[in-house]
Order: sequence, then structure tokens, then C-alpha cells
Amino acid sequence: MDAVNASEPVPSAESRLRAAPPHALVATAARLLAERAGARDVTLLLADYGLTVLQPVTHLPHTGDPVPAREGPAGTAFTAQSPVVEVTTDPATGVVHLPITVRGDRLGVLSVRLPADRIEPSLVLQLGEFATALGHEVTTAGRDTDLYLQARRTRRLTLAAEMQWQLLPGRGCARAEYVIGAHLEPAYAIGGDNFDWSTGADDLTLTVTDGMGQGTDASLLTSLAVGALRNARRAGVSLADQACLADQALFAHYGGTAYASTLLLRFDLDTGAVHAVDAGSPQLFRQRGTAVERIELEAQLPLGMFEETPYEEQAFRVEPGDRLIVVSTGVHGTRSATGDLFGERALRQVLGATGGTPPHETARAVVAGLIEHFGGKDLTADAAVVCLDWTGRAADSAPAAVA
Repeated sequence: MDAVNASEPVPSAESRLRAAPPHALVATAARLLAERAGARDVTLLLADYGLTVLQPVTHLPHTGDPVPAREGPAGTAFTAQSPVVEVTTDPATGVVHLPITVRGDRLGVLSVRLPADRIEPSLVLQLGEFATALGHEVTTAGRDTDLYLQARRTRRLTLAAEMQWQLLPGRGCARAEYVIGAHLEPAYAIGGDNFDWSTGADDLTLTVTDGMGQGTDASLLTSLAVGALRNARRAGVSLADQACLADQALFAHYGGTAYASTLLLRFDLDTGAVHAVDAGSPQLFRQRGTAVERIELEAQLPLGMFEETPYEEQAFRVEPGDRLIVVSTGVHGTRSATGDLFGERALRQVLGATGGTPPHETARAVVAGLIEHFGGKDLTADAAVVCLDWTGRAADSAPAAVA
């Protein structure tokens, strides 16, 4: 990306983005790209909660028309996670569509219209770096403005869904040792399903929680469960003790009248050893090569069902190339109109057909298969899917920085 002053360092563009008011990131990006690359039009497209469309960010409540999240040039850039150059009807210009992803969390696409003679690989590479910088600023700006959260929605979220999406860490996470992709449905009315993760220098903790009930009751229950799990995790206690402390917090508040089914996993990044606590109904599958198997764990009581329930950890191991899939009750327990359970058979078919796709698309495909099984209608029960691709760490490598 050529600057007006060739001696001006590229990081100054990031500095100007950081200095922009939270609501003015798109306008600032447009000015910067016009100055440095001759951009004639810049559009920020954010993926909606259901991952069906990419929504333009403009001056809300007015917005441009959404574009498909998996079709067309912008949708291809988002799904494939690689730049796409669109040849337009105007031979003097072209549009470069650049995926915006922050630490493995796919946010959307930055579309930049440029003079056709300026579009070359080196510029596209620099634009990709700019798009990533913009994505980081959009994520940070979300603390101070509702603009980007509002732009993501095609309709109003229920109160329970609003609470649940605010509780989530994102929809993906990536570093050298693993890639995580996750999906929730019904996206605009989710209640009690949640996923959470935290990565350290040498480990990864991943949880999937399914709070009983519906609506705000389920969301409040899950919020307490996730908050208790995070509090225990940040105290540095073992996985079993995290479950115990969260169990006590829920029982103290609900007295056993409400509980949360939770699967807790802790991965050792050096060895691939996994410690697990199965406190309820989420199910865990492993895809190794073309074989898909359910990892059978000892079923222990859901969090909050009884007072001071003891929990024990189990262990298994993942190998480079393994794919793990966690599904909540709303996935493996959903029945079609004729009473057929979605179950392992249907899940194996979907996983077999998506073996070569990234974790984000696999998680979405599982939910899409579930919706088709349900009759193509909005789901009546929450469904959470988390897909993790494991690469692991070479034995002689130093601890990797968080990606």
C-alpha cells in the first residue's frame, strides 16, 4: 500500500485507526486507503449472528443491502478466508474483498474498490494486513459503541440471546497448535447454550455448557455457571475443582431446582494429553482420518443438581490431525417431525462430508444438517457445536505465543 509520503511508516495507519472515534473506524479506513492506495470506495461487511449474510456497516439505522455469507466474491472471501479480486463492469476499477479475522474469530469482509492498474499481489497482501488491523480495532471499539453489534443483526435479538452473545468469547480462536470454530442456533433466540475457552502458554481450557430451561431463565442460569467456571479457572485450580466450585455456586443460588450440563476439557499443548470432566449431556466426538468415534466419558452429575457433588477427571489423548466435535443436547437430542433422533448416525454423515472444511464451516454445517433434519424450520431447542482441529506442538519447539 503506497503512502503519499514514501518515508512514512506503515504502522502510522494503525495508529490513525487507534486514534479514531469508535464509531468512525470505517470513515477513517476509507480516508487512509484513499490516501495510500487510491481507493475509491471502502465497505465494511460484518457477518450476522446466523452466519447467513454479510451486513454493511453504515450510519444506522440505515444500512446497505446485505450480501450472502457463502456466495459471491465477498462471501467466498469470508468462507475461504482468502482475498478475492472481483472484476467489475467498469474496466477501470476492480474490487478486492479481504477477510477480517481476529485471532481466529471471523468477523467479516473489507471490500475495497481500486483502480484496476493498482491491483497487484503486493498491494493485496498489504490490504490484508490493513484489514486485520481494522478487525482488531472493531473488536476493541465494541466496548464503547453499539454500532458494530447493531450492524451484525438482521432482526432483533431476544433478551436471552443478547445476554448469551455478550457472554461468549467469540466464534473462533486459533494459534499454531489448534483452530476452534463454533456455532449457535437459533442465533437470534438462543437461551442456555454456551461455549467458552481460555488459552495459556502451555494449555487450552474449553467448556461447553447447556443450562436447563428456556429464555432468560436459561440465560441467567448459564451466565452464573460460566461466571463461576471462569472465576475458578482464573484461581488456578484443577479442572475437577473448577466443576466443584461452579456446582456449589449454582446449588447455593438455585437449591437444586436448576442445573447446567457442562463438558470441561483441558489440553496440554506439548503432549496432546486431555483432561476431561463430563458433568452432564454435551457429547464429544473425535474424527481421526475418515473414522468418527464418540469419546465415551464417565457421565457425572450436572452442575448445581446436588450440594457439594464431587467430580473426577478422566484423560485421553489427541494426535496431530485429529478433529474434536462437541455438541449440546439440542444437537444430539433433536427429533424430526416423524420422531427420528438426529443422533450419531446423522452427525457422522455430516462430519464425513465436511472432513476437508475448516472448523468454522464444519460447525455451521452440523447445525445446517440439524435444521434440515428438523424440517427446515427454526429450531425450538438451543444447539451448540464446537469444532477443534488439533495440530499440536513439535517436541523441540518453544512455547508459541498466542495467535
